[in-house]
Amino acid sequence: MENKKPDNVVFSDENGYNASVLPYATNVGAPAIRMDDVVSWKNRNISTVNKEFENKFKELKSQYENLMQEFEFNELVYSAKFSFEPVIGEIYHLYTGEDGVNFLSLISPQEWNREHVGTFKLNSDKKWIILNEKVTNFY
Repeated sequence: MENKKPDNVVFSDENGYNASVLPYATNVGAPAIRMDDVVSWKNRNISTVNKEFENKFKELKSQYENLMQEFEFNELVYSAKFSFEPVIGEIYHLYTGEDGVNFLSLISPQEWNREHVGTFKLNSDKKWIILNEKVTNFY
């Protein structure tokens, strides 16, 4: 019979007694090697990240909708007729004329009996900011 080593002795013909250089514990009293439950960690974090992406998507969608609404308001006012140079910070009123074309005026809706489309203010970026929320039909 060969010179056989007991099962609890770490020995190989190539490396000899190499228990001290192995990356894992080799004696009987060493703690058991267990695999971490990575699946539950992944599922938890996937759920968290997906919620974060969903919230970011909703935020970007809201910003996009606000930007498109602002673009439509500016398109509406800039495509209207006016024969003066608007002053930054002044309030202007948009009306629909008898010919169906929109025009910009300084006269408020309380002082004039015309079809009022909306009230706007020109900011320093040359963007029209809507001041009343009754504008629903842009064109």
